[in-house]
Amino acid sequence: MPFEPDGSNDVLRKKSQMKAAELNQHALGYGALAEAEWQAAGIAAPDLPAMRRYRLERIRAELKRRDYAGALLYDPVNIRYATDATNMQLWVAHNRTRHCFVATDGPVVLFDYFSCEHLSDHSGVVDEVRPAVSWAYLYSGELTSQKVRRWAAGIADLVLEHGGGNRRIAVDHINPEGIEELARLGISTGNGEAVMENARLIKSPDEILAMRRAIAACEAAMGEMEKALRPGISENELWAELHRGNIARGGEWIETRLLSSGPRTNPWFQECSSRTIEAGELVAFDTDLIGPYGFCADLSRTWLCGDAPPSQEQRDLFRIAADQIAHNTELMRPGISFRDLVEGSSVPPGDCFPARYGVLYHGVGLADEYPTLPHASDWTDDTPDGVLEPGMVLCVESYIGRHGGYEGVKIEEQILITETGNEKLSTYPLDNRLLGG
Repeated sequence: MPFEPDGSNDVLRKKSQMKAAELNQHALGYGALAEAEWQAAGIAAPDLPAMRRYRLERIRAELKRRDYAGALLYDPVNIRYATDATNMQLWVAHNRTRHCFVATDGPVVLFDYFSCEHLSDHSGVVDEVRPAVSWAYLYSGELTSQKVRRWAAGIADLVLEHGGGNRRIAVDHINPEGIEELARLGISTGNGEAVMENARLIKSPDEILAMRRAIAACEAAMGEMEKALRPGISENELWAELHRGNIARGGEWIETRLLSSGPRTNPWFQECSSRTIEAGELVAFDTDLIGPYGFCADLSRTWLCGDAPPSQEQRDLFRIAADQIAHNTELMRPGISFRDLVEGSSVPPGDCFPARYGVLYHGVGLADEYPTLPHASDWTDDTPDGVLEPGMVLCVESYIGRHGGYEGVKIEEQILITETGNEKLSTYPLDNRLLGG
């Protein structure tokens, strides 16, 4: 054996947990490459303990406002917000095997995999880790009803112990069997997405620092990607450069595969392929990137491949998109209503309008978030209104391609709402050749 046991199994387990906690990715940090780039950019490190406390306060304030005893969270992004702890984020997004209970007045209990206590030891906000009881069919098969009863009993005990008589909880994602069993135990459930989206809406100064760092890492990877762009490279090969750069800087994943070239840029929403990019073609992409600290960097750019000058049509499309982004960004300020923002926004010209992007603006934080604001012509009676507030971060979107046309242009910027107006957090330059420079 590589060591001499000097205690009981409990002692050895505790030593193992302490060792693993010290080597957790979040405890080790993001590495020399990312840290050097952040230092060069003058982006200070966020105060993570303060950020974690702020998030819990936001959740609990929203729970109190809506009269809930607590929140039961399954969405890994919501769990990250509440605990700043991760475990196989994409896998648990579609396998309901990890969850968290945040008491309005009481503890934060993380239900995780067996022997995974070390994954949240760094956070300072998780009070207890318990083994998760998963009743996904993957684990329970035709015995799901039995697993559900055992799972629900544990949740009900927490509510009864810490709810102060309140038996209402907010739940973000759950199958009907869970709702029914909790109801049988006297626990009623409400919309946890509403709680969490509103809690996540206003970012703290430390969250903004973390987001700045995530965007800087994303843009550094975009620079590596642009250097790799040459005639003859495939879309998939080019897209892989962004993944590599994100992971090298401690980023986590990319949510989509939105990169296309030449005729595949119109209409939008083609996912990247094996197609070879040719000289003189447009290459458009949307990062949709979850980077360091779990923050989303959601930027879009369109580049010209090769050394030849762009066509006049390429310039025209690009100028329309760039002007739309500039105009719509200028409108973003605290106090403006969602409806007024949309009504004042620039829209694509008539021959491009049918191929327009689906939204003008959307919130962004740990992922794409509330609100999502459509074009004025797409506003319906069930589109929620609201007001921009300082601390919100939104992306402003433009896709310009002529209806039935050959190519299209995608541009997207990430914007912080400030006390006096807005600040563009994304800084990656637009392709100057397409701008006409």
